[in-house]
Amino acid sequence: MTTHDTSMASDDLTASDGRTPGRRGRATRERLLAATADLLATRSYREVKVVDIARAAGSSPATFYQYFSDVEAAVVVLAQRAVEDGRSLLDAIAEADWAGRSATAASEALVDAFLAFWYDHTAVMRVIDLAIVEGDRRFRDLRNDLLGPVTEALAAGVAARRDDGTDPRSEAATLVSMLAHVAEHQAGLDQWGADLGNVRASMAAHVRWGVTGRKGR
Repeated sequence: MTTHDTSMASDDLTASDGRTPGRRGRATRERLLAATADLLATRSYREVKVVDIARAAGSSPATFYQYFSDVEAAVVVLAQRAVEDGRSLLDAIAEADWAGRSATAASEALVDAFLAFWYDHTAVMRVIDLAIVEGDRRFRDLRNDLLGPVTEALAAGVAARRDDGTDPRSEAATLVSMLAHVAEHQAGLDQWGADLGNVRASMAAHVRWGVTGRKGR
Protein backbone atom coordinates (compact mmCIF):
# COMPACT_ATOMS: atom_id res chain seq x y z
CA MET A 1 0.00 0.00 0.00
CA THR A 2 1.29 3.42 -0.85
CA THR A 3 0.26 6.90 0.11
CA HIS A 4 -1.45 9.04 -2.48
CA ASP A 5 -2.40 12.68 -2.82
CA THR A 6 -5.34 13.08 -0.48
CA SER A 7 -6.76 16.00 -2.46
CA MET A 8 -9.25 13.52 -3.92
CA ALA A 9 -10.80 13.25 -0.48
CA SER A 10 -12.17 16.82 -0.58
CA ASP A 11 -15.91 17.17 -1.19
CA ASP A 12 -16.31 19.37 -4.29
CA LEU A 13 -19.54 21.35 -3.85
CA THR A 14 -19.57 22.63 -7.44
CA ALA A 15 -22.77 21.72 -9.29
CA SER A 16 -22.73 20.01 -12.68
CA ASP A 17 -23.12 23.38 -14.43
CA GLY A 18 -20.11 24.81 -12.61
CA ARG A 19 -22.04 26.93 -10.13
CA THR A 20 -21.60 26.73 -6.36
CA PRO A 21 -24.96 25.86 -4.76
CA GLY A 22 -26.50 28.16 -2.19
CA ARG A 23 -27.94 27.04 1.14
CA ARG A 24 -31.03 25.45 -0.38
CA GLY A 25 -28.97 23.85 -3.13
CA ARG A 26 -26.57 22.35 -0.61
CA ALA A 27 -29.51 21.00 1.39
CA THR A 28 -30.91 19.37 -1.76
CA ARG A 29 -27.50 17.91 -2.57
CA GLU A 30 -27.27 16.45 0.94
CA ARG A 31 -30.69 14.84 0.60
CA LEU A 32 -29.61 13.23 -2.65
CA LEU A 33 -26.42 11.92 -1.07
CA ALA A 34 -28.33 10.60 1.96
CA ALA A 35 -30.79 8.85 -0.34
CA THR A 36 -27.90 7.32 -2.30
CA ALA A 37 -26.32 6.02 0.90
CA ASP A 38 -29.62 4.53 2.09
CA LEU A 39 -30.17 2.74 -1.21
CA LEU A 40 -26.63 1.37 -1.25
CA ALA A 41 -27.32 -0.19 2.15
CA THR A 42 -30.32 -2.13 0.86
CA ARG A 43 -29.50 -3.09 -2.72
CA SER A 44 -26.65 -3.79 -5.11
CA TYR A 45 -24.66 -0.80 -6.34
CA ARG A 46 -25.50 -1.60 -9.97
CA GLU A 47 -29.20 -1.70 -9.15
CA VAL A 48 -29.28 1.90 -7.86
CA LYS A 49 -30.68 4.24 -10.50
CA VAL A 50 -30.96 8.01 -10.66
CA VAL A 51 -34.76 7.82 -10.63
CA ASP A 52 -34.62 5.75 -7.42
CA ILE A 53 -32.36 8.27 -5.71
CA ALA A 54 -34.48 11.21 -6.80
CA ARG A 55 -37.69 9.54 -5.63
CA ALA A 56 -36.18 8.63 -2.24
CA ALA A 57 -34.95 12.21 -1.80
CA GLY A 58 -38.33 13.69 -2.73
CA SER A 59 -36.81 15.26 -5.81
CA SER A 60 -36.58 14.64 -9.55
CA PRO A 61 -33.98 13.13 -11.90
CA ALA A 62 -33.49 16.57 -13.46
CA THR A 63 -32.57 17.97 -10.05
CA PHE A 64 -30.17 15.09 -9.45
CA TYR A 65 -28.34 15.90 -12.67
CA GLN A 66 -27.88 19.48 -11.51
CA TYR A 67 -25.45 18.16 -8.89
CA PHE A 68 -24.11 14.85 -10.18
CA SER A 69 -23.38 13.54 -13.66
CA ASP A 70 -24.47 10.01 -12.72
CA VAL A 71 -24.95 7.65 -9.77
CA GLU A 72 -21.23 6.91 -9.70
CA ALA A 73 -20.42 10.60 -9.16
CA ALA A 74 -22.61 10.65 -6.05
CA VAL A 75 -21.01 7.43 -4.80
CA VAL A 76 -17.54 8.95 -5.27
CA VAL A 77 -18.53 11.79 -2.94
CA LEU A 78 -19.74 9.29 -0.34
CA ALA A 79 -16.46 7.39 -0.71
CA GLN A 80 -14.49 10.62 -0.27
CA ARG A 81 -16.37 11.34 2.93
CA ALA A 82 -15.69 7.83 4.20
CA VAL A 83 -11.98 8.39 3.63
CA GLU A 84 -12.17 11.61 5.64
CA ASP A 85 -13.95 9.78 8.47
CA GLY A 86 -11.23 7.14 8.29
CA ARG A 87 -8.77 9.53 9.90
CA SER A 88 -9.95 7.94 13.15
CA LEU A 89 -7.85 4.92 12.16
CA LEU A 90 -4.77 7.10 11.91
CA ASP A 91 -5.62 8.77 15.22
CA ALA A 92 -5.77 5.36 16.91
CA ILE A 93 -2.17 4.71 15.86
CA ALA A 94 -0.95 8.22 16.67
CA GLU A 95 -2.26 7.86 20.23
CA ALA A 96 -0.93 4.32 20.70
CA ASP A 97 1.66 3.43 23.33
CA TRP A 98 3.30 0.18 22.29
CA ALA A 99 5.56 -0.10 25.34
CA GLY A 100 5.02 -2.93 27.81
CA ARG A 101 1.49 -3.68 28.94
CA SER A 102 0.19 -0.58 27.18
CA ALA A 103 0.59 -2.43 23.89
CA THR A 104 -2.51 -4.50 24.67
CA ALA A 105 -4.70 -1.41 25.05
CA ALA A 106 -3.14 0.13 21.94
CA SER A 107 -3.87 -2.99 19.90
CA GLU A 108 -7.45 -3.18 21.13
CA ALA A 109 -8.02 0.51 20.35
CA LEU A 110 -6.78 0.03 16.79
CA VAL A 111 -8.97 -3.05 16.29
CA ASP A 112 -11.99 -1.20 17.66
CA ALA A 113 -11.32 1.73 15.30
CA PHE A 114 -11.29 -0.61 12.29
CA LEU A 115 -14.41 -2.49 13.37
CA ALA A 116 -16.32 0.72 14.06
CA PHE A 117 -15.25 2.38 10.82
CA TRP A 118 -16.27 -0.55 8.63
CA TYR A 119 -19.53 -0.96 10.53
CA ASP A 120 -20.40 2.69 9.86
CA HIS A 121 -19.35 2.59 6.20
CA THR A 122 -20.13 -0.98 5.16
CA ALA A 123 -22.14 -0.13 2.05
CA VAL A 124 -19.69 2.43 0.69
CA MET A 125 -16.63 0.27 1.38
CA ARG A 126 -18.35 -2.62 -0.40
CA VAL A 127 -18.84 -0.41 -3.46
CA ILE A 128 -15.22 0.75 -3.31
CA ASP A 129 -13.99 -2.85 -3.34
CA LEU A 130 -16.31 -3.76 -6.21
CA ALA A 131 -15.15 -0.79 -8.27
CA ILE A 132 -11.51 -1.68 -7.61
CA VAL A 133 -12.10 -5.21 -8.92
CA GLU A 134 -13.61 -3.63 -12.02
CA GLY A 135 -10.46 -1.55 -12.50
CA ASP A 136 -11.71 1.89 -11.44
CA ARG A 137 -8.57 3.81 -10.43
CA ARG A 138 -10.51 6.53 -8.63
CA PHE A 139 -11.79 4.10 -6.05
CA ARG A 140 -8.45 2.33 -5.79
CA ASP A 141 -6.78 5.65 -5.05
CA LEU A 142 -9.42 6.48 -2.45
CA ARG A 143 -8.85 3.16 -0.68
CA ASN A 144 -5.12 3.82 -0.72
CA ASP A 145 -5.76 7.33 0.61
CA LEU A 146 -7.58 5.67 3.49
CA LEU A 147 -5.20 2.82 4.31
CA GLY A 148 -1.86 4.07 2.99
CA PRO A 149 -1.21 6.58 5.82
CA VAL A 150 -2.42 4.02 8.37
CA THR A 151 0.06 1.47 7.01
CA GLU A 152 2.92 3.99 7.07
CA ALA A 153 2.13 5.01 10.65
CA LEU A 154 1.90 1.40 11.79
CA ALA A 155 5.20 0.62 10.03
CA ALA A 156 6.81 3.38 12.08
CA GLY A 157 5.52 1.68 15.22
CA VAL A 158 6.97 -1.66 14.13
CA ALA A 159 10.32 -0.05 13.32
CA ALA A 160 10.45 1.55 16.76
CA ARG A 161 9.60 -1.61 18.73
CA ARG A 162 11.22 -4.52 16.83
CA ASP A 163 14.90 -5.17 16.18
CA ASP A 164 14.64 -8.81 15.06
CA GLY A 165 15.02 -8.20 11.34
CA THR A 166 11.30 -7.86 10.66
CA ASP A 167 10.61 -5.59 7.70
CA PRO A 168 8.34 -2.84 9.14
CA ARG A 169 6.50 -2.05 5.91
CA SER A 170 5.76 -5.69 5.12
CA GLU A 171 4.56 -6.34 8.67
CA ALA A 172 2.40 -3.22 8.69
CA ALA A 173 0.88 -4.02 5.29
CA THR A 174 0.01 -7.52 6.49
CA LEU A 175 -1.58 -6.25 9.68
CA VAL A 176 -3.64 -3.58 7.92
CA SER A 177 -4.82 -6.09 5.32
CA MET A 178 -5.90 -8.43 8.11
CA LEU A 179 -7.67 -5.67 10.03
CA ALA A 180 -9.52 -4.37 6.97
CA HIS A 181 -10.55 -7.81 5.74
CA VAL A 182 -11.89 -9.03 9.07
CA ALA A 183 -13.62 -5.70 9.77
CA GLU A 184 -15.26 -5.85 6.35
CA HIS A 185 -16.66 -9.32 7.04
CA GLN A 186 -17.58 -8.95 10.71
CA ALA A 187 -21.31 -9.35 10.01
CA GLY A 188 -20.68 -12.53 8.06
CA LEU A 189 -18.44 -13.91 10.78
CA ASP A 190 -21.16 -13.28 13.33
CA GLN A 191 -23.71 -15.10 11.16
CA TRP A 192 -21.22 -17.94 10.70
CA GLY A 193 -21.12 -18.35 14.47
CA ALA A 194 -17.78 -16.75 15.33
CA ASP A 195 -18.05 -14.77 18.55
CA LEU A 196 -17.11 -11.18 17.71
CA GLY A 197 -15.62 -10.67 21.14
CA ASN A 198 -13.21 -13.54 20.51
CA VAL A 199 -12.55 -12.27 16.97
CA ARG A 200 -11.68 -8.86 18.40
CA ALA A 201 -9.31 -10.43 20.95
CA SER A 202 -7.63 -12.51 18.26
CA MET A 203 -7.18 -9.47 16.01
CA ALA A 204 -5.67 -7.48 18.89
CA ALA A 205 -3.28 -10.32 19.70
CA HIS A 206 -2.05 -10.38 16.11
CA VAL A 207 -1.56 -6.62 16.11
CA ARG A 208 0.35 -6.69 19.39
CA TRP A 209 2.60 -9.47 18.14
CA GLY A 210 3.15 -7.81 14.79
CA VAL A 211 4.14 -4.45 16.26
CA THR A 212 6.10 -5.53 19.33
CA GLY A 213 7.13 -9.12 18.61
CA ARG A 214 5.77 -10.03 22.04
CA LYS A 215 2.84 -12.13 23.19
CA GLY A 216 0.75 -11.94 26.30
CA ARG A 217 -0.84 -9.15 28.21
